[in-house]
Amino acid sequence: MFSKSCEYAIRACIFIAAESLKRVKVGQKTIAQAIGSPEAFTAKTLQKLTRNQILSADKGPKGGFYLNETQLQTISLKHIVDAIDGDEMFSSCALGLKKCNDKKPCPVHHQFKLIREGLKDMLENTLIQQMALQMKNGEIYLKQ
Repeated sequence: MFSKSCEYAIRACIFIAAESLKRVKVGQKTIAQAIGSPEAFTAKTLQKLTRNQILSADKGPKGGFYLNETQLQTISLKHIVDAIDGDEMFSSCALGLKKCNDKKPCPVHHQFKLIREGLKDMLENTLIQQMALQMKNGEIYLKQ
């Protein structure tokens, strides 16, 4: 459903948010290890997330990636998906047709539209902070 890059971005943000709740900044090597992602791939993903103001970063010996209080309280999964994969999944045809719409639907248009709307709602209403707290409480995991 999501690109590999987006999957890693979501995992990275959850991990960074959990560390940010403890007021800890984390380096890309630590993040890559924690989420099971190649380090070079993680670095590119983190840059993109920082450019899109989803993450914050400080350079230097006490630097690292983190989410500030505002980011923790406002960043949803949808922000991450939009930054990495764009919003095409919410408007494109499930079968890849170029002119699929309500007036000229593909065979699965109406069913897929409901799924897309449900997914969009879930992504918009799931904050990274919620997931970080669930991870902290042992309710969810980033690595199996």
